Amino acid sequence: MPNETAAAPSAARRLEGRVAVITGAANGIGRGIAERFAVEGAQVVVADIDEAGARRVAAGLGEPALAVRVDIADPSSVAALAEAVDARFGRCEILVNNAAILDSAGIDAMSFAHYRSVLDINQDGAVRVTLAMLPLIRRARESRRILNIVSIQGVRGTRDSLAYATAKGALVNFTRALACDLGAEAIAVNALAPGFIDTQMAQLPDGGGHEHETEWFRDIYIRHGRIPLRRPGAPDDIAGPAFFLCSDDARYVTGQVLLVDGGVSATF
Repeated sequence: MPNETAAAPSAARRLEGRVAVITGAANGIGRGIAERFAVEGAQVVVADIDEAGARRVAAGLGEPALAVRVDIADPSSVAALAEAVDARFGRCEILVNNAAILDSAGIDAMSFAHYRSVLDINQDGAVRVTLAMLPLIRRARESRRILNIVSIQGVRGTRDSLAYATAKGALVNFTRALACDLGAEAIAVNALAPGFIDTQMAQLPDGGGHEHETEWFRDIYIRHGRIPLRRPGAPDDIAGPAFFLCSDDARYVTGQVLLVDGGVSATF
């Protein structure tokens, strides 16, 4: 199965000096974005509920990366994140709302309490962080970006993803509405909608291995071309588009949702 290597980051360090806060950055997509932004010169805040993991990633990025434990479902924890960023940097040019949990409950297996618990993290968590960080974003003078990591499940329906898909769908319109609210301040707000990405979230809940290694996935999505590029994505495949949307090349792009899914959405 062909697999292209990730594009080399620019030697120009085009995010030089910008403060980038990335939630859920201890692993997976968030870590990939954090590493790319650091290479491009950003001062990265690795925010994650996994404090030890956040510290490991920040240590790998070097100075002046900062690791902060945050539980995006806890308003006091989110407030503490904003306070830590304020104390260290005094501003924030880039916010990436990436932290989320996976959920695969369908309607018959889901209580209302379970539904609300998923939305509290995957939908409300991004709103909490945005509200807490907005004063620091407004304090920055230029090149201000908010990027929400949603999902292809937020723009189309699938079985056994009711709460997850609903939360991600809400973030799609949160992105569009927030872009309208903040456009006059030259703060751009966009979203990335990944498809099948090779991260820890792709591990099957029953311990049966990795989703992308199953026979049904290989048959439907690879052999029969449901993913036209014939492979699952990697965190680097998301980090590149994330860099673009947070760079000056995207200064006239706002309120948009970019699907990064190997073409799978084109086959439905």
